[in-house]
Amino acid sequence: MLQFPLDPAATLPADGYAGSLAGRVWRPGIGPSVVAVRANGVFDVTAAFPTMSDLAGQDDPAKALAAVAGEVIGDLEAILANTPEDARDLTKPWLLAPTDLQVLKAAGVTFAVSMLERVIEERARGNPDAAAAIRAEVTRLVGDDLGKLKPGSDAAMTLKDVLIAQGAWSQYLEVGIGPDAEVFTKAPTLSAVGTLSDAGLHPKSTWNNPEPEVVLIVAADGRITGATLGNDVNLRDFEGRSALLLSKAKDNNASCAIGPFIRFFDASFSLDDVRATDVTLTVEGQDQFRLDGSSSISKISRDPTDLVAQTVNANHQYPDGFALFMGTMFAPTQDRDDPGKGFTHKSGDLVTIAAPKLGRLINRMQTSDACAPWTFGIGALMRNLAGRGLLRG
Repeated sequence: MLQFPLDPAATLPADGYAGSLAGRVWRPGIGPSVVAVRANGVFDVTAAFPTMSDLAGQDDPAKALAAVAGEVIGDLEAILANTPEDARDLTKPWLLAPTDLQVLKAAGVTFAVSMLERVIEERARGNPDAAAAIRAEVTRLVGDDLGKLKPGSDAAMTLKDVLIAQGAWSQYLEVGIGPDAEVFTKAPTLSAVGTLSDAGLHPKSTWNNPEPEVVLIVAADGRITGATLGNDVNLRDFEGRSALLLSKAKDNNASCAIGPFIRFFDASFSLDDVRATDVTLTVEGQDQFRLDGSSSISKISRDPTDLVAQTVNANHQYPDGFALFMGTMFAPTQDRDDPGKGFTHKSGDLVTIAAPKLGRLINRMQTSDACAPWTFGIGALMRNLAGRGLLRG
């Protein structure tokens, strides 16, 4: 079986400990703890911030985190080495997903270019001449750079009308180029797995893929206070059968991976850095298969602030904040086995999602029933914090 890389350099951002990095660690005999990840160690700051939701909702989380000394619980290298379940010493700390009470949300079809190409290919039915004609009409309407197509704009609505008139309507058009974004609940609160953990695929799925994404960390009042990486594991066969199977395609045990750490906004990292982020993906299989890809947030069709405003507003609130997957433009099509069969995961695949300022999220794919069951929910967290005297008004 492929082994996880455990060197801190394989997890940290390119600038190391320069940013404001926060995570969560399980401390044996104590429970889940919010930690600051610093050059001189990993520090438990739970006494000041009982949950990551508390920290992320501060007026300035980076400043608040820096102001707390915390209790040193070890160095990052040792904690990383103890995180993979098959190598874990239950008497020592290990990493968890960095989110806790935040609702786990996701935005879909946020890259107009890939969405339109999917519609074009669907309409052309594999005929290159037909595809060329449809693409020429799209270019005539919106120009050479489809990345400039703004959802909900007059140009987008005109394009939608043309495609409908040509019999090329797709359920993805409405959320891809219409005024309303697709935002759905990816997984239950507290169910995400972190880096160096197994991630889950439904055992009945035969066509699936990773979805490398930037995940925004949003406070209850709608402020974006930081970001991390995520794998919005997707079952293409389930969703392809029916859009009503989206929850089955997206939400299974261990199918939401987030990490390695939350990087809060400060002088070294801002929302503009998020907008310019290039997310890379590597899949390595035990069968010697390798897939590489990338997804540039600069090509997203909806700005992060728009996605957040469509998620939290007068019509919907999140008292503990939320983590929002921003979507991906990457859909792997590289043949893995037989020609024309495209890509799908195999158990044991090692998936690495990386961005220079956010580090690397690394997970090993297994069927969901083979991953560790999720047992520690909101009730367990509240009882744990109460037992530690950390719940206060």
